[in-house]
Amino acid sequence: MEPVQKKKLYVEVLDRLMAAISTSEFPPGSQLPSEKELMTMIGVGRPSIREAMLTLQQMGLIKISHGERARVINPTPEVIVDQVSAAMVMMLATNSRGLEELKEVRLLLETGLVRIATRRATAKSLERLAETLRHLRDAKGDQARFVAADMEFHAVIAEMSGNSMIAAVAKGMLEWLSRFKRDLVAVKGAERLTVEEHERIYKAIASGDPEGASVAMAEHIGRANELYSKLTGGETG
Repeated sequence: MEPVQKKKLYVEVLDRLMAAISTSEFPPGSQLPSEKELMTMIGVGRPSIREAMLTLQQMGLIKISHGERARVINPTPEVIVDQVSAAMVMMLATNSRGLEELKEVRLLLETGLVRIATRRATAKSLERLAETLRHLRDAKGDQARFVAADMEFHAVIAEMSGNSMIAAVAKGMLEWLSRFKRDLVAVKGAERLTVEEHERIYKAIASGDPEGASVAMAEHIGRANELYSKLTGGETG
């Protein structure tokens, strides 16, 4: 058996603070005590308090502003996904299989997601989706606007699921993928195909056909991935 490892002092402070936050001693939106007060309350020095606080900030549990006491953040799915975004982008940039694996995750997630969105669609959410489709059509010829409208369309479908965790993961994934997209707007027919595919997805959702929407989404993502590979000589982007 391996000997029990003694925790570093700041880790013990971190455990104490996390317990206080999770038990609503310091609920979301509240301010933590000052460093000096925490030193007295916990009985440790300033370095341990500061290291624990910085770790809490990196975990997305508190926000530290200059001249103010740290404030507890509500750990929403969006906040959690945002916290891992930098590491995810780094992994995609350094892992030769990372981007391909993320695309597989996207295909699995979005084809299932669109089924849920179709079942839960409302007149209001369908109008929002139709509006993003209009934005996509209007943005042809403008790369930045076109990519933004493309992402907006998929983000609205994620929101239509009514599941905040799914929506946050889907939006985060789109952001990560967008960092690696190649310039495709100069390719004849690429924008037209993208608009047509989005129109098919929208029509399936609007007609209450979850299976049709899933098939249309799979064809769209599969075609886009294949095109990216061809244009980059086998690379993905």
